[in-house]
Amino acid sequence: MEDVRKLMEEKVAFLNRAAEAYYQKNEEIISNLEYDRLYDELEELEKKTGIVLSNSPTVNVGYSVMDSLPKERHPSPMLSLDKTKDVDALRSWLGDREGLLSWKLDGLTIVLSYEGGRLTKAVTRGDGIIGEVITNNARVFENIPLEIPEKAPVTVRGEAVISYDDFESINRTIGDVDARYKNPRNLCSGTVRQLDNSVTAQRHVKFFAFSLAEGAPASYRHEQFEWMRRQGFETVEYVRVDADTIEDAVKDFEKRITGFPLPSDGLVLIFDDIEYGRSLGTTAKFPRDSIAFKWKDEVRETILREILWNASRTGLINPIAVFDPVELEGTTVSRASVHNLSIVKELELGIGDEIKVYKANMIIPQIADNITRSGTAKPPGKCPVCGSPTKIEDDNGVETLHCPEPSCPAKRIKSFTHFVSRNAMNIEGLSEATLERLVDEGMVREFADLFRLERWRDRIVSMDGFGEKSFENLVAAAERASHTTPARLLFGLGIPNIGVANARMIARECGDDWERISGLTEEELTAIDGIGEVMAKGFVEFFRDDENRRIIDNLLPELELAAENMEGGSDRLAGLTFVITGKVEHFANRDELKRTIERAGGKTASAVSSKTSYLINNDISSGSSKNRKAKELGVPIITEEDFLKMTEG
Repeated sequence: MEDVRKLMEEKVAFLNRAAEAYYQKNEEIISNLEYDRLYDELEELEKKTGIVLSNSPTVNVGYSVMDSLPKERHPSPMLSLDKTKDVDALRSWLGDREGLLSWKLDGLTIVLSYEGGRLTKAVTRGDGIIGEVITNNARVFENIPLEIPEKAPVTVRGEAVISYDDFESINRTIGDVDARYKNPRNLCSGTVRQLDNSVTAQRHVKFFAFSLAEGAPASYRHEQFEWMRRQGFETVEYVRVDADTIEDAVKDFEKRITGFPLPSDGLVLIFDDIEYGRSLGTTAKFPRDSIAFKWKDEVRETILREILWNASRTGLINPIAVFDPVELEGTTVSRASVHNLSIVKELELGIGDEIKVYKANMIIPQIADNITRSGTAKPPGKCPVCGSPTKIEDDNGVETLHCPEPSCPAKRIKSFTHFVSRNAMNIEGLSEATLERLVDEGMVREFADLFRLERWRDRIVSMDGFGEKSFENLVAAAERASHTTPARLLFGLGIPNIGVANARMIARECGDDWERISGLTEEELTAIDGIGEVMAKGFVEFFRDDENRRIIDNLLPELELAAENMEGGSDRLAGLTFVITGKVEHFANRDELKRTIERAGGKTASAVSSKTSYLINNDISSGSSKNRKAKELGVPIITEEDFLKMTEG
């Protein structure tokens, strides 16, 4: 069966490559006749085995966008594993029994359910009690079988992972170093929980089964693994071991960890005899039929050179240890979080101390010990960002350092992130992580500072992950963003309840005149279609606030405001207001559809009201709240096709 599956995988990969070349690159790598022959062979293998892989060209999974991920309680708790770093402890735990030793993959645990041979549900582990339903995304994992031969109910548990090669490939597409994913597990976790499964499909998620919760009866775990493979699942690699062979097996896995293509944080040992394992029961936290083996941490000695105190958006000021670079688990490490003031005191840290560092779970740099223990490091008396006096707080014996100043820029990271976002000022490549560093270093205190970064050239190019090229790209992006529209600026200021559509509407009503926009009264605002009393009140209060006015007055000289380019526009849709909901098909995204409406003289709003002319939704029969509201008010619901006919005819 494994040979047949491998043959199917090869045919799927080749056919997909041929289709991509033909449809996207206008190239033919095989003739149509040859493509059809291979397609028919694959289809015949799928009928013969009952297995249909998720990326097979014989199925069209389709992409969709969800509003949220529903939660679901697991039928029984998914417990975590007890762990050890000692091979002798593994041998003692196994006793005179046989076990299966396998990779412990470091991704996201997923539970797959099948009914009638078809995938019906996929749920994340979550907190072990309640998980998130991610069926939409699981359908586009690269190697999950959408159909299996077994027609009775089947429940399989496994790990969703992204390989190191794919992780690095995805990171290379992200220009901003700080915006890159820290490790494959973080990337996988975010990918699996995407609301748009077209994003998931691009990231090459794979699923490796490690246990059968429901399915074929079996006496031994290795029989279950063999059965899962016959059903079309890829399983984690495992070997059968006993007390005499387990040490050599662990050594073999350990030798291969450096070149292993998938993220792994250890091994799992489980009793092969299923009934025996079940008879042992569980503790409050762990099952007794299995145990995890963690690799012993690689420890290096180095010299502590500096302690940075970074202010966060919560006001917490975190200590970061900076030390002479060392090689750990195959990467160069030069800094580690010390977490809080209590740990700084407990380790008796001081500049110049000889310290021991390691990577917790081979990922997160930590200080293991301080050999010198000079104890000379002292917390700063002033916030490194705003200069306000700091405050030490004690929470159940754990001391933390805080900035109590409400207006500290570090607490306004979210407003900076919104300001630079795509629909606002669109400063490309400026991630939240980079913003935090610029704010921490005192280089950015308000919006205007984002357009004055040239003054900090020497400091920025010397920051970790930055250089001349990154700095030049950042300055160039800010320069491009400084030539903007009043609508973008209005949205970027983060005025409560003012979204992209509202900002454009207000700007258009004022003829893109910033003075008129900022001086609008509540009465003038509520006269604009789609602007209610609450929105108008918040808008006026925002511009009356002295601090907001000061920030805007400092910002305006850095910008060049121009009316939104409506080149190729018309008045075909003049006087009409549209609301858009659901997935768009003929446009890249909703923003492109909105721009098309506005170029034709129409308006867009975010909510259906009596002033709405049309609701655009490709799923006219949907029971969504906007569809229901439109029907209540007698607002026509049209598809994109209908809309395109309106604009063309």
